[in-house]
Amino acid sequence: METGYVNVAVKSDIGVGKMKKVTLGELVVLIANVEGNYYAVDTMCTHFGGDLSEGVLEGNIITCPNHRAKFDVTTGKVVSPPAESLGRPDIEDLTTYSVKVENQYIMLKV
Repeated sequence: METGYVNVAVKSDIGVGKMKKVTLGELVVLIANVEGNYYAVDTMCTHFGGDLSEGVLEGNIITCPNHRAKFDVTTGKVVSPPAESLGRPDIEDLTTYSVKVENQYIMLKV
């Protein structure tokens, strides 16, 4: 059995096309279900810290609720810059986290 994985949710918590914010100590992560596969990224937008769990997930693209920057939750990559740069035009990709599913449990590597 692999070590370093922690149960964060059960599959029934996060339906296809849905997301869930989970907190592990100081780490806050967004788990997204894209076509039955689970992905984990930072929940805070790298532009101005918008909470991506309040954004919209369409397919594998999450849109920040604040300035509409778009990220691919499967890779963490920026796919569209924010609508307003607010003096900070460059944004970074999201950090991604390793996820695995065992039985009904969604597990995150920490």
